[in-house]
Amino acid sequence: MRRAATIAVAAIALGASGVGAYQLAPAPVETSAHWREIAWPFPRDGWPAGRAFRCDGACAGAELYVRAKLGFCNCDRGVVDDDEVDRVADLDLISPRFVATAPGDRSRVGELHGRARRYDLDMPDGTRHATGIALSRRCDLLVAVVQGAGEVRAMQRAALEFLETPELKRWMIAALDGR
Repeated sequence: MRRAATIAVAAIALGASGVGAYQLAPAPVETSAHWREIAWPFPRDGWPAGRAFRCDGACAGAELYVRAKLGFCNCDRGVVDDDEVDRVADLDLISPRFVATAPGDRSRVGELHGRARRYDLDMPDGTRHATGIALSRRCDLLVAVVQGAGEVRAMQRAALEFLETPELKRWMIAALDGR
């Protein structure tokens, strides 16, 4: 009888601690954006190809293009104005006809600092929305463009969240280190 009571007390204590641990555990990060890698869609130019991704989640159909441009940044100031984002963000690879829709915002991904700016792209099948992102580290630049038919702020938010993932941050640092 004592043995059964001891087992019952132990089971209750372990069960209660498990419930408490479950309730105190941080909730898993829920994101409605699911990115999968696709082939780099642009012809070769003066910079190495980067990585391209398509969103299959809430920003379905959006595409993100990311690449490093080594030695292409103002070493002292980095990316500090919208004109620089306009020049370097690879929007012209998607469409030569793009128009900024608002002033840019300061942006940060990990250790990289710069700016993000929203655009409309004139495409053969209609207007698409895009955000150009230019981030610097010392004299090197990382550029990204997210584009699609969806709401531009939602695409930008999803892209920046994806760029913050450990896998992408490791790749970005390796690309900026020339590896």
